[in-house]
Amino acid sequence: MLPQEIIRRKRDGKALTDDEIAGFAAGLADGTWSEGQIAALAMAIFLNGMDPAEGAALTLSMRDSGTVLDWSDLPGPVTDKHSTGGVGDNVSLMLAPIVAACGAFVPMISGRGLGHTGGTLDKMDAIPGYMSQPDQKRFAETVRKVGCAIIGQTGDLAPADKRFYAVRDVTGTVESIPLITASILSKKLAAGLSSLVLDVKSGNGAFMGDSRAARKLAENLVRVAGEAGLSASALMTDMNQPLASAAGNAVEVVNAVDFLTGRKRDRRLVDVTLALAGEMLLASGIAATTREAYDRAHDALESGNAAERFGKMVSALGGPADFVENPNTHLPRASVTLPVPAADDGFVTAIDARALGLAVIELGGGRRAPEDRIDHSVGFTDLIPHGAETKRGEPICMVHASSEASARRAAQIVSGAYAITDEKPRTRKTILRRVTADK
Repeated sequence: MLPQEIIRRKRDGKALTDDEIAGFAAGLADGTWSEGQIAALAMAIFLNGMDPAEGAALTLSMRDSGTVLDWSDLPGPVTDKHSTGGVGDNVSLMLAPIVAACGAFVPMISGRGLGHTGGTLDKMDAIPGYMSQPDQKRFAETVRKVGCAIIGQTGDLAPADKRFYAVRDVTGTVESIPLITASILSKKLAAGLSSLVLDVKSGNGAFMGDSRAARKLAENLVRVAGEAGLSASALMTDMNQPLASAAGNAVEVVNAVDFLTGRKRDRRLVDVTLALAGEMLLASGIAATTREAYDRAHDALESGNAAERFGKMVSALGGPADFVENPNTHLPRASVTLPVPAADDGFVTAIDARALGLAVIELGGGRRAPEDRIDHSVGFTDLIPHGAETKRGEPICMVHASSEASARRAAQIVSGAYAITDEKPRTRKTILRRVTADK
C-alpha cells in the first residue's frame, strides 16, 4: 500500500478505508512513512476532513500501534483528564494529585507543547532529575504507590501518535478535529483508563477559538471515546486569557506548587481545577453527587494531601525530595527579568492569549522545530487578568528572558496583547458548558 496513493486519495476528498488508515498508523510507528509524506497526509486531512468512521479507525489504529496498559489489579478506579491546550494551563500539575488524594489512580500521559500552547511534559521537564519518560515498570510503581504519575509517551505507548504529534506541531495542521480527537484518545486509550474527562478550550488562546467549533470537538471526543469503550465527558472552558498568572515552563511549575500549598491561587485556575476534579470523581464513581465531588476535591487541596502527593510523585520519578518545600531552589531561573508597564489608566478589556503563547516560544520556551531545545526558565509571571484595573506605568506582567533584547521584544508583544479602556468589562464565565454522551 503506497503512501503516495493514500495521500492522493485523501487529497482528492475520498474517504480512507480501515486498511489504508491502519497502514498509515503502521508507517508512522515503524518509520516507513517519511516526515514529508506524514505532513502531506496531515494537510490533506486538515483540508478535507474525515468522516466519523475514519476518525474512529485512526484513533484505534494509533492506540494499537503499541502497548495498551492494564490496571485491573489496582484497588481503585483509573481515571484521567486531557486539555486541548491553552496558555498558562498548568491544571494537570494540581489536578492529578488532588484526584489521587481522593482515592483514584491517575496515570497521566501528557504531551509536549503544540503550536502556541504549552505542554505539561515540558513543564515537568523543568524539574531537575524528574523522569518524564520512565520505563513502564517505574511508571506503574509510581501510580500504585503515589496514586498518580505525570509522564510523556514512552516508546511503546501509541508510538504512531508520538511521531504524528511532532510533525503536526510544525506543519500548520494542528487545528483539525479528527486529528486532535485521534491524538488525544489514542494516548488515553493506550493508558488503560476506565474514565476520562476532557477540558476543551474555547477562545483566542485555544486551538478552537470559535465556541461552535470547540463544542463540535468536545462532542466528537466524547462520542469517539464512547465508540472505543471509554466513558468520557467534557467541560468547555474559556481561553480568552491565560488561565494562570504565569506562562512558560518553570514559572508555571512554581505557580502550581504555590497553588497546591496555598501560597497563591489564581481564581480562574481554582474554578477550572476543582470543576475538572469533580468531574473525574463523579466519572470514577468515587463521588455520587456534584456537591460531594467538589467537597472531596476541595478538602484534598486544603488539607495539604494533594501537595504531599505531588511531592511524592516528583521524588518517585527522580526529582528532589524537598521540591514542594523549595521549588525555587531547584528550578532554573532566567538571567533577565523585565516589568511590562501598563500603557494607560483603565481596565483590561481584552487579552490576546495566543500572542502571549507565541511570545513564550520566541523567548525560547517552545519549539519551532521538533528537535529544538527548550529554555525552561523563560516566560511570564504576574500576568494581570481580564477586568483588572491598571495604572499607567505600573506592571501588567514580568518578563523572564535570557537576554535584554529578547526581554524587550517580549515586552512589546505583551503590551500589544493587552487592550485597556476606561470602562470595566463584564466578568467572563470560566466554565462554559458540560458535554456528555447523552447531550
